[in-house]
Amino acid sequence: MYDAIELDAQVFAQVVKHAPLVSIDLILQDPQGRIFLGCRRNQPAKGKWFVPGGRIRKGERLDQALHRIVREELGVESISPAAEFVGVFEHFYEDNFAAEAGYGTHFVVLAHKFILQSPLANLPPEQHTEYRWWDIAELIKSPEVHPYTKAYFS
Repeated sequence: MYDAIELDAQVFAQVVKHAPLVSIDLILQDPQGRIFLGCRRNQPAKGKWFVPGGRIRKGERLDQALHRIVREELGVESISPAAEFVGVFEHFYEDNFAAEAGYGTHFVVLAHKFILQSPLANLPPEQHTEYRWWDIAELIKSPEVHPYTKAYFS
């Protein structure tokens, strides 16, 4: 095993053009059964409500990636209790992170569910413009919630 690497934008664009990305989505549920979503700041799915998540980096073990994504997306070091693996999903987008014409984005997503016992206080602004808790019935009906997020609950 070697250190995980983060690619610069130009190299990453080539990867997105030619290969699927592997990512982890965080399905966070509070004790009342509500689901935590963020309104995406960036492409793909910009402006849509989505579960937090992030890409796995080359050389990064799955448990390392999960902990890093929790830290980067939620501003906390860990979540207890441990994650429950939900399944593997595929996400296909016509656009990409760079908003460049001519190629889309393909994700293979490893979804993990957490029951969150404590509030989230230091949410980072890099990936989402706002955050909120949604009732499952409400998010399924809302046109503002991305269909890939809805798929986790159908």
